[in-house]
Amino acid sequence: MVETFHSIQGEGYWTGVSAFFIRLAGCDVGCPWCDTKVSWPVRSHPQVALQQLVRQVQTAQPQIIVVTGGEPLMHDLSLLSQALKTTGCPLHLETSGAYPLSGAFDWITLSPKPTKPPHSELYSQAHELKVVIHTETDFVWAEQQAAHVTPQIYKFLQPEWSQPRSQALVWNYVLQQPQWRVSLQTHKFLQVR
Repeated sequence: MVETFHSIQGEGYWTGVSAFFIRLAGCDVGCPWCDTKVSWPVRSHPQVALQQLVRQVQTAQPQIIVVTGGEPLMHDLSLLSQALKTTGCPLHLETSGAYPLSGAFDWITLSPKPTKPPHSELYSQAHELKVVIHTETDFVWAEQQAAHVTPQIYKFLQPEWSQPRSQALVWNYVLQQPQWRVSLQTHKFLQVR
């Protein structure tokens, strides 16, 4: 476990909602612009008892719980999701989809990366597709990923935070391609976690 914290969801469809985040350790997807590289090594972080996580959620009383990483699907999430469901809070998963789905979730954010593409089963399980845009070539990847999901799914393009130019790229692209929405990392603008 890298960290837990209570904040707002800063990205995607649920932006602005009170959320309790559980950041799991481990990631081998290797995005060069990753803003949570501290989560990559598994052994650098302690394990936390499931009941301790349940108590933290109950104390925080968020609207949703978000399991993120790293890449959370590197782990079998069955027991974790089962324990967290006892809180009564909707359970969300943020994943690149690089590993098979495990656990039971009420909402899945699929954020596929070209360095390790998602398992095909994730496309039909996702509620939203969120593609990070670093350069203009990322739009090709985004459109390839959008072709795998149903037209009804929410589709977001998210500028890569450290590249201000990517904000303009995303803005202009969405103006021309209205099937996409803009997802900003609002928590970074607000300087909160």
